Amino acid sequence: MPKSTLQLAFLWSLTSIGLTNAFTQSTASATRQSALQAIPSWEELSSMPNFSYEQPYAINGNTSSSKPSIRDGKPILYRERHGWCPYSERVWFAFEVKKVDYDTVYIDNIYGRPSWYGGNTPQVMWGDGKTQSESMDLVREVDKRFEGIELYPDDILNEVINKARAFDNVFPRGARPSSRAAFLFRYDGEPLWKNEFEKVLRETDELLGSNEGPFFCGDRFTAADIAWAPFLERYAGQLPVLHDGLNPKCAETYPYLARWYEAMEQQIPEYGCRIRGDSSSWRKVLTMAGFGNAGNVPPLVSSRMKEESEREKNPLTEEEKVIQTAIWGTYSADRPYVAESASKEAASVLIRNREMIVKDIEKRRDMKTNTYDLPVGQELDESLRCLASILCEDEFESSLAECRQNAHVAEIAAFLDERMCVPRDMGALSAAYFKRVQHKI
Repeated sequence: MPKSTLQLAFLWSLTSIGLTNAFTQSTASATRQSALQAIPSWEELSSMPNFSYEQPYAINGNTSSSKPSIRDGKPILYRERHGWCPYSERVWFAFEVKKVDYDTVYIDNIYGRPSWYGGNTPQVMWGDGKTQSESMDLVREVDKRFEGIELYPDDILNEVINKARAFDNVFPRGARPSSRAAFLFRYDGEPLWKNEFEKVLRETDELLGSNEGPFFCGDRFTAADIAWAPFLERYAGQLPVLHDGLNPKCAETYPYLARWYEAMEQQIPEYGCRIRGDSSSWRKVLTMAGFGNAGNVPPLVSSRMKEESEREKNPLTEEEKVIQTAIWGTYSADRPYVAESASKEAASVLIRNREMIVKDIEKRRDMKTNTYDLPVGQELDESLRCLASILCEDEFESSLAECRQNAHVAEIAAFLDERMCVPRDMGALSAAYFKRVQHKI
């Protein structure tokens, strides 16, 4: 074949390859554009019913230049901002379970309170302008001032008071003070001995077993349960990673205590759906050197945390789905600002806070402290919308296939799961879906 003919053939082959590549790229681009169009916009994602309702009034005290004033006679609850303070949790619990219309001001106890704030947390400024502190005194006052479930019923008043006070005699003395790791560490920074924890759990189990019901005062939820809840909640997440074979929820070893945990999480909607911190968050605080542990992170915490986190990624059983759907339905029924399911509530929180989430991701990338392979710019925005769509379950069913194929959704869910603090950011039932998303993808 003449040279010129060879050249023409070669040029034609290059042209064919170019045309093929161009066609392939064009097809891929068209496919991507089609997929992008299928991903709901932020406006569409914000169309869920609870977005049309104003969220409960709450502000960060550190951004307020002066002490907030009473609005429409509503009490103001001043509580620690992260949800770490167990005493703040007691009062928050009382307000919520009594369905009080109140305002919240978050106080940062770690990095500095605002100059206008005096004293510790919690505090309440009542509608008449009077300020009060001490957690159980506040719980008693909430019960006196507002209608709803009786936390101190007259017919068992002494029993409620005595069962609440029993906490002070049962929980270990001599532990290093810490809101994040309450009653866990000695002053040398090491965990309390296993037998000290076992004594607490055994005596608590016996106290609960002294009546026929699942709660401290029988079949009635009272202020006694509020007094104990924040501390037993933390123990359930923290003790299993401090010592082998130490599980407060073990029905064989502590049958009445295990029954109490189940009743609190399944029968008290405000606690099960919003107030309760999750085991994952309570494990995380154990690694924060200097907060309770005097700078010495327990050596086995990290490995045990990984084991527990992997287990928590498992999907719900059918029985668990039925139970959680029922309690969430009760919780959201008279709270129109709450989404209709725990998963959609997780999506709602993500959607409302997307700008802060993007800033956090960018900040950690700049600091080079981010170990996750996260996208940037438009790709990050698309991935966040995909994650929100998946959490919305059947709300955007037509887009789920495309969203689940997004390469970054699982990684973003893992990042948010690590960064999340429960109950600061959302309730335990909602937060769990960021773990389950990783299992699905």
